[in-house]
Amino acid sequence: MSTNWIEKARRLGDGSIGGAMDHPSVPGRVVWHTTESGTGDDAFKAVAAHLISVTAEPHLLYDPTTDRLGQFGPLNHSARALRNDGSTRTNRVGKVCIQIEVLGRAAKPFTKTWEPGPNYRAMMAAIRSWKIPDTFPAGRLATSASDATNRPRTVWMSKGGHYGHANIPGNDHWDPGDIDRSALFEAAPVEGGTGTTPAKPVVDLSNLIAAARRDPGLPQGGTTHKADVLVVEKALVAEGLLPSRWADGSFGTRTVEAYAALQRRYGYSGGDANGIPGQTTLRKLGQHHGFTVKA
Repeated sequence: MSTNWIEKARRLGDGSIGGAMDHPSVPGRVVWHTTESGTGDDAFKAVAAHLISVTAEPHLLYDPTTDRLGQFGPLNHSARALRNDGSTRTNRVGKVCIQIEVLGRAAKPFTKTWEPGPNYRAMMAAIRSWKIPDTFPAGRLATSASDATNRPRTVWMSKGGHYGHANIPGNDHWDPGDIDRSALFEAAPVEGGTGTTPAKPVVDLSNLIAAARRDPGLPQGGTTHKADVLVVEKALVAEGLLPSRWADGSFGTRTVEAYAALQRRYGYSGGDANGIPGQTTLRKLGQHHGFTVKA
């Protein structure tokens, strides 16, 4: 049964935040925001009062340092934390559009210092009760205000999963920043499993280098070290750098070009952005996409 009110959450406001969804046939989704404020109990109270006063309530307010959780309204009603995208009432897209304001700042990703506890796990259980998958269909999040341009309308209007405010068309914010997306799910293992987070795939850096260097002139389509390459190619697809049709387990010219674009995104240039994976860039990619690196 889908959850509308989270038992562990403190009720905030009068419980009325929006209305029925405009697109209930579209899969459910979650939007992560940051409040651009401090953390702690005083900040929690002040931010909750401010959001109510300006009628910009999300569904949930979460403090990643204290595990405090508040809820403004039922999850099956629309929230008020997003701008419209032209005539599209963005808050009302999806079977549900669960919006979470996290105390903190986009410039300091909260997953680096957070202390998720039972309230966080209760929140994730409520999200999963709506059959929302543990994925980010729009791919990467913004790393700075100038990077907040990944807002694909077709994805937003059709794909269920998790999004950052930076991914939403019609909006110009870059929150929640460069958080560790995989950590959001690992902090709340799925009930009914083993009680532990499943092991992450391990990618062998030497295998990737061998695959990428086998012959720079070869087209896509080889199968050298396919398992390792597929993990990385799928991450590049999620980053919006590689069309999904080229995620074929080879490390052909398209993948080399995509990895070079990733290296440039991470601040490398010249010979350091040659499309051949390096330990630093691969580990950073793995942190965001749930795999570890064997050097």
